[in-house]
Amino acid sequence: MRRSATHLVLTALLLGLVPIPTGAQEIAKEELFEKTLKAALQALAFYGGYDNPAEMQRVADIGYRIAQESKFQDYPYTFYLADMPEPNAFALPGGQIFITRGMLDLGLSDDMLASLLGHEIGHVVLQHGTRMQRKATLLNILSQALLVGVMIGASQGDNRNDVPTDPYGRGNSTGDLIQGTAAAGAVISELLLRSYSREFEDEADDEGQRLAAAAGFDPKGTQQLMEKMLAHMPQSKEYGYWRTHPFFDDRAQAANVRDDLLKIKDASSAAEYRAKTQRLLLEFAERSKIEPELIPHLKEEALVAWPQGPTADGLRLEKLHTLRDLLESQNSLARDWNRLIEAYRSELEQVRQLTPESPLVAQLGEEVDFFDRQRRELYPQAAETLAGGIYETEFLEVFSSNYPDSPEKPAVALALGDAYSRLGRQSEAVERYLEASAAAPDSQAGERAARGLRGLAPYLNQLTALQQLALESDDSELRELAHQRLATLATEYKELANGAKYLKTYPDGDQAVVVRQRLDKLAEALFGEVILYQSVGDHVKGIERIQQILTYAPQSPAAERLRARMVVES
Repeated sequence: MRRSATHLVLTALLLGLVPIPTGAQEIAKEELFEKTLKAALQALAFYGGYDNPAEMQRVADIGYRIAQESKFQDYPYTFYLADMPEPNAFALPGGQIFITRGMLDLGLSDDMLASLLGHEIGHVVLQHGTRMQRKATLLNILSQALLVGVMIGASQGDNRNDVPTDPYGRGNSTGDLIQGTAAAGAVISELLLRSYSREFEDEADDEGQRLAAAAGFDPKGTQQLMEKMLAHMPQSKEYGYWRTHPFFDDRAQAANVRDDLLKIKDASSAAEYRAKTQRLLLEFAERSKIEPELIPHLKEEALVAWPQGPTADGLRLEKLHTLRDLLESQNSLARDWNRLIEAYRSELEQVRQLTPESPLVAQLGEEVDFFDRQRRELYPQAAETLAGGIYETEFLEVFSSNYPDSPEKPAVALALGDAYSRLGRQSEAVERYLEASAAAPDSQAGERAARGLRGLAPYLNQLTALQQLALESDDSELRELAHQRLATLATEYKELANGAKYLKTYPDGDQAVVVRQRLDKLAEALFGEVILYQSVGDHVKGIERIQQILTYAPQSPAAERLRARMVVES
């Protein structure tokens, strides 16, 4: 199996090196491209990547049709999904285009999404990022910060699994590239969240509508998009799309005028353009001077650029075999086969949709069957270990993943609830207790889980755990207790991370407005401490508080002042 896999990879990569007979496309300024690529990866580390293959494919399909019409050849376009609840979109001057989860959650039509992507591509085509001196300066600051390693150790989430969801790093909300980087975090926030001038916004609107029409989309999508956002978004202009894309009223009127002046052209295939983009990204990844940590990310972007054909098959197989080899290096009872199988099936489904005739379909199917046999053959040993009662939390997590429908499910969920409760992981404890209770409410495990919830509820101080309990518990008394405690804690919680996690998990939750107000207040208090510690020369404590503000409250007024202050001082 491995010999045939290696043969397929080599064949795919060799075929992928056949010259593509298209017009020139290049990386005009390698230094700028590498800086903006680092900024894009830092954004994924800072905000988290949104792992949604279907939406990623849709964004790429529409985005590359529009990009092709731009005739812009200085840099290859790449597209990213950011795990931010606020509806937003932004672009970096090297061609990196970001769409947030909150924007996609609005349920945009293809015409609306084309309008949005056209606007961001317009910023790139018109070189607004480099014409805006503040952003050009910020890229230099980011490069210097990364070069000298201005960072402090911090974790932005719990990641206890040894097998990553994606070895290329997309969708990894823990930010494996760099974590806890106060200086880089400030720069990223400023690069992506700083609004453009009225002139630049008007230019991008004009260019974006023209490109959308040229790519076969209805330019009325711009007005439809604005109406959609008005209906779903808060009217506050302190955050989200209103903050980064100001002058809404005038722009909406201008968009209506342009609608009647633009003719929708017949859509043309972007296959050749996308294949050319893929090749350019892979060629850049092969250069000797590029930093090694950027290579896997370039390969993932190359796969997004053109997800079908021999080269794409080779990239998929390389990615999946990286996961497989890492898993097989672990102890047998620590191997999360189900997670690996899910990764394989996700790629297999995409290949079946795009190129059902590809030999990779059969190969991935065979490997999935092999892994599933390994999983099932390991069950007796895993069940025996569970019955013995001597195991670590990681074993329970892997057992739960590998055998979600086993007879031991209630007992495993209960044991995980107990373990998470002891570890202070309240949200996960509530989730597992609820799972055990729902799986077998009349069993001993189910009854113990219900008691665990009743015992834990009065002491819950994590907002997400309380909201989950209030929404999902079958016990009316528990739901009422959770509602009351949530309402109280929303006004008095002490840690920024607590509020930030709630807003990310429940952006429209019962207490979202109150939690956000409290988050801004806590960030403001930390900003005062930053000033105090800087005045007495205690820069370590100052940086720790800067990091907290920029990590957990990046759109607060305090973060806004920090970014401006840091840029000026830098």
